[in-house]
Amino acid sequence: MIRACLALSVAATTALAGVVGATDAHAQPSPPCTFTLSNPVVVPDAGAPAVAATLQPVECGWSAEPDYTVACLQITGNPATTCVQSRGRDGARVVYSPYVPGTSYTATGRGCGRWVGQPPAPLCQHLGPYTAML
Repeated sequence: MIRACLALSVAATTALAGVVGATDAHAQPSPPCTFTLSNPVVVPDAGAPAVAATLQPVECGWSAEPDYTVACLQITGNPATTCVQSRGRDGARVVYSPYVPGTSYTATGRGCGRWVGQPPAPLCQHLGPYTAML
């Protein structure tokens, strides 16, 4: 009888410890703003064709604003990347030249928002890669 009570006590304690020690998986909070990145496109640049991509803020939650955006372009497979950063509500537009017809270009970027009066939020929205053969 004593063994049965002891075993029951240990089982109950172990079960309770498992419940008390268990933690719920918590999702990260949403970034304060959402952003959009364009596909690479051919654009005129100083009289010659070039490739461009733009990262723009789309919407921010209540009491939030865009802090900065970064848009990057590279020739697919080439490690060299050209990036442009913009602050505030202005979008980042990166232009890559010279344009090489028949080449594949990849656009990537990130947008970071912040709650008004606070430093930039640690969660930025990463966008891309978007690849286009131009």
